[in-house]
Parts: sequence; C-alpha cells; structure tokens
Amino acid sequence: MFAALVLCVVFVNRASAHLDFHEHQVAMMGEPIDVSTEPWTSQFGTQVDLGYTGPLSFSHLPYLRCLDDGAARFDIGILGFPFDTTTSFRPGARFGPFAIRSGSRRQGLGRATLAWGTSPEEQGAALLDCGDVPLSATDNVRALAQMEAAYSTLLMRPVHGGTSAKYKSRTAAFALDGQEHPRLVTLGGDHTIVLPILRSLYKVYGPVSVIHFDAHLDTWPQAVGDAVTHGTFFDVAAHEGLMTNTSIHAGIRCHLNTFADIEHDTSVGFQVISTEDIDDYGLPAIIKSIRQRVGRSPVYLSFDIDVVDPGFAPATGTVEPGGWTTREVKRILRGLSGLNFVGADIVEVAPAYDSADITGIAAADIVFDFLTMMQMDAPPAPHAGPFTEADVLR
Repeated sequence: MFAALVLCVVFVNRASAHLDFHEHQVAMMGEPIDVSTEPWTSQFGTQVDLGYTGPLSFSHLPYLRCLDDGAARFDIGILGFPFDTTTSFRPGARFGPFAIRSGSRRQGLGRATLAWGTSPEEQGAALLDCGDVPLSATDNVRALAQMEAAYSTLLMRPVHGGTSAKYKSRTAAFALDGQEHPRLVTLGGDHTIVLPILRSLYKVYGPVSVIHFDAHLDTWPQAVGDAVTHGTFFDVAAHEGLMTNTSIHAGIRCHLNTFADIEHDTSVGFQVISTEDIDDYGLPAIIKSIRQRVGRSPVYLSFDIDVVDPGFAPATGTVEPGGWTTREVKRILRGLSGLNFVGADIVEVAPAYDSADITGIAAADIVFDFLTMMQMDAPPAPHAGPFTEADVLR
C-alpha cells in the first residue's frame, strides 16, 4: 500500500513537473515579434540551414517521430533501424543511420543530377524522415519484434498522395487490399533487419521478389535451434514463404564453404550475379538480367554497402576486397527504374571503420538514387553529351 502511494505521488509529481515545463515554454515564447524589422531578417533574410548546420535528418527533410505522430503522412519515408547484434565479425552498424544521415547533409533532394535528369522532390512523392526505431540492444528476439511492429505500423498508414501532379500511385495495383501503401527506405543496421521487413511486406503484398546487392549470399542454412543472423535471414525468410522464387543477388564475391552453398541458394529462390560478371558481360547485361529475373512482381531492394569495394566504402563489418565501384552500382540502380518497388534498405554501414566519412557519404548518395529510382516509370535516357552518332557507334 505504501509503495503504491509513493508511486502515485511520484507519477503526480512528474506530471506536474511536465505541466510546469510546458507552461514555462509558453511563458518564454511571449508575444510574437515582427522579425522582418529586426537586424538579422531585415538585412539577411530567413534563418536557413546550411549543408553542415541544423538538426540531423536525411538531406534536411522534415523530421517527425512517425510512430508517435498519427497525423504524419508521407509517400516515401526514411526510417532508421539501429541494430547490429547479429553480426558475425565486426559490429558497429547500429550507428549506420546516424552516419548515413550525416553523409546526406550536403545533398539536397530538390537538386537534379545529369544522370537522373530530375530530383526526388521533382517526382512528386511526399518525403519524410520518420526517425529511428528504439530497438533493444540486448534482446535480439525483442528487437526483431520491435522492427516488425514499427515497419508494419508505418506500412499501414495512409499515404500523403503526392505534392504535385507528377505523383503516381505505385503500390495499389499489387497490394492484397487494393490500397496504396507508403514505401520505406530503411537505414540499417546489420542485414538481419530485412527479415522483419519481409514479414511486414508479406502482410500487404504476399511474397515479394528481392534484389539483393551484397558481397555475401546471406542464404546460409540456419541450424535448428540457432538464432537468426545476418548470414541466415534469407534462409529463414524462404522457409516462411516471404519471397518468390525469382529473387537475385548482385555483386557476390564471398568465400564459400562448398559449392553446395550455391545449390542451397538456388533452392531458396535466388540467382547469382557475381562481381566478375560485370567484367565478363558488361553493365547492360547485369541490368537486363536483374530486370528479367524479377519481372513485374512487387520488388524489395536490399543493398549491403559491402557490395562496394572497400577502397570506396571501408566502413562495414565483413570486408571483401574486389568489389564494384560506387559509380558502377549507381549506374545499375539507374537501370532498375520502373520496377515495382515496394521498399528498399541500405545496411551494414559501420562508421567506426570509416575514413573521412566516405562510406556514409556514399551510402547517402545511394539513398538519393533510391528515392529517385522508386518514382520513375523507366530508366532515364542517357545524358545528352557532346557526342556524335559516329562516336557512339565507333
């Protein structure tokens, strides 16, 4: 009885303190002032954030804790999953969302590039940074449940419906309920975060095809009784029926236990594009193979930063030399525009191993490509450079 009374008093005191603080904030605001007459605004205009100032959100997007804000509306949201306790080598990807947002501060989503011929904002989707999900750092089972609950919550929110006439409904046609659902670009976190994401997507779309950029297969069989890891989550997803049998890897170059690893990989629905295939067959063939494999099914794109050569992106947990360049993966992403994307992620950015923030910056620029790619009907035409027809045919 005494303990309950003490708890009640503490609760009342805390509530009272919160109310006092709110009243203090209101009192501190006072009467509005006409800032246009003040020295700063009258001489220099509005207080804008520079590329290296202001609150940390992805590319200075509006930022809301969407899980707490039932009024938050978006068409494509940025969501952080700061999780790294199923890694098998170097941990640290829980700091990935911070590093990617930090790497994005200079880029503006309203700015076009020659490669795309447009910008993410120009394509009309309402973009919002929904913050990070507070995940357990000590209980992986709880953390996976938290990720699924958070992703499912936002996936079932009403969409904003665009900010201009360019916006198009892109998910209603293959959603099981026939409704348009928002799409999320998730900042990881280690690669295990994809399992709860696929579980959430299954509730809305059924099995989806996965385009998996990675140095590693991540389909290694999970032993009975073992916990899921960032190398076995696709095996678990396949056994749960979350994926189609038309998924594909891109950039594989890991060491295999035996070639039975490839046989098992095929059995769970994947084809393999190796790192070397880009040299043997060329970029257009890589793009064509991916597009043909997934076809018109709903597609989830999962991008492990270690698909990029560590010379360009060293900050990751399981480094494999000999990867693709940042330019090559960006070119492939451009060629995938127009597929039926229901979401995307970028994972395994572990900034403790970075040099001059180059991995975080590269990851942020890849997310910029995601946000454009997911809104395009087809790959953009090549930049109209100073080339003649003879130059092209030579």
